[in-house]
Amino acid sequence: MPDDHSILEIDCEHVILQISNYIDGEIDANLRARMEAHVRGCKHCSAILDGTNNTLRLLADGKTLELPPGFSERLRLRLAAHINHK
Repeated sequence: MPDDHSILEIDCEHVILQISNYIDGEIDANLRARMEAHVRGCKHCSAILDGTNNTLRLLADGKTLELPPGFSERLRLRLAAHINHK
C-alpha cells in the first residue's frame, strides 16, 4: 500500500459520492486509501462516514421505523444542495 505522500488527494464531494461503495468494499485499494486519508483529516466527512455506518447498523438490526412521507427526497435535495454549495 502506498504511503500518504504518494496518494493523490480526494475532495469531500468525491468522498460523499463514494461513501456507500467504500462501506460495501466495492472500491479499489487506491481509492480506499485516498478516502481514508481524506477522512482522517476532514471532520465533516468523518462525521458523514460515522453517521452512515450508524444508520446502516440501525437498519440492519431489524428495528426500523417507517420514514415520514417525502423524507428520502428532502434528504437527497439537502445533500445535493450541500454538495453544490461547496
